[in-house]
Amino acid sequence: MARAVVLGGGFGGIAAAVALRERLAADDEVVLIDRREDFVMGVRKTWHLLGISPLAYGTRHLSQLAGRGIQVVRGELTRIDVGRREAVVDGQTISADALILALGARHDMQAIPGLAEHGKNVWSREGLEHGQQAIDAFRGGRAVVGIFGMPHSCPPAPYELALLLADRLEERGIDAEVSVFTPAPISLPIVGAAGCAVLDNRLLERGIGFLPGHSAVSVTKDAVACANGQSVPFDLLLAVPPHRVPSVLVDAGLAAADGWVKVDRATLETGHAGVWAIGDCTAIGLSNGIALPKAGLFAQREGEVVAARVAAILRGETATATFDGSGACFLEMGGEEASMVRGDFFADPPVVELTVPTHAQREEKERFESDRLTAWFGG
Repeated sequence: MARAVVLGGGFGGIAAAVALRERLAADDEVVLIDRREDFVMGVRKTWHLLGISPLAYGTRHLSQLAGRGIQVVRGELTRIDVGRREAVVDGQTISADALILALGARHDMQAIPGLAEHGKNVWSREGLEHGQQAIDAFRGGRAVVGIFGMPHSCPPAPYELALLLADRLEERGIDAEVSVFTPAPISLPIVGAAGCAVLDNRLLERGIGFLPGHSAVSVTKDAVACANGQSVPFDLLLAVPPHRVPSVLVDAGLAAADGWVKVDRATLETGHAGVWAIGDCTAIGLSNGIALPKAGLFAQREGEVVAARVAAILRGETATATFDGSGACFLEMGGEEASMVRGDFFADPPVVELTVPTHAQREEKERFESDRLTAWFGG
């Protein structure tokens, strides 16, 4: 009997655990460990913030995975020993024959002076209620979506938030100036300057200010000071905070405090025998010097590749499954339309496009969520 342990019950972790259970023998153990009791897909954050659809509609309890033969352990992960393939959870040591790290990224609101005091973290589940309350209480003025560090999860999502926020405020009859700033020189570096035209034009059409090259250094009660000497005034600040690798991975020697877990981009191996890492806690470099975006579909596909490799190895077979770097993510453009950022990210150079927005792609985004929730947790 063998035991595969997945640390993290997010997009990649659940995909890996489900795929492992489908591939391993009945007497092999699949253990999923997370501090939360439930899962909700990131695509739902903006819907919840703006009152489009509540978080609860897309929430599933991790305990439901037990019906699939997956052992779910809820607790706080305090230590990882990669040499022994052990994880310490609430004082309990859990050993593994195969260890999959799917711990995501943590948000550091303290990295920018004043951000925690004056901004709303709308990228964390814990911050969503405060963000929703602030949006509901907003009665006009300057609403700013600020990207306070890169990389961050779901690169198109801040622009989606700005566009849908503009729609929402217009529906409420609120006179407001909506803008979004980023430290990047263009809106979506992965698609290149020409590829950004679809998004940039939509922002322009909706009257949304776009401020590239704005790297925040501090925040006061009504303005963000940037390294370029400019200031971004606000009455409402919705923040995408700096993302960091989880501290437990730094302590385990898997990443530097200012870096991410490095993996083989095809196999997701960490360089430690029997230990893989997937999803937002990793950094996979591309041929153009940009990292693979931190997006749910990539985490899912990485998790399924690792599950196939782990199952083969535990059966004494040669592992052949590889991650090819293809994938996509959605970008709602307002007006019930959406685009997709999609392509072959491992090509040299990456071949990535931002599609023209359509209603069909907005509907496809809804199916993206429902199909996966059904496949993982049942109808």
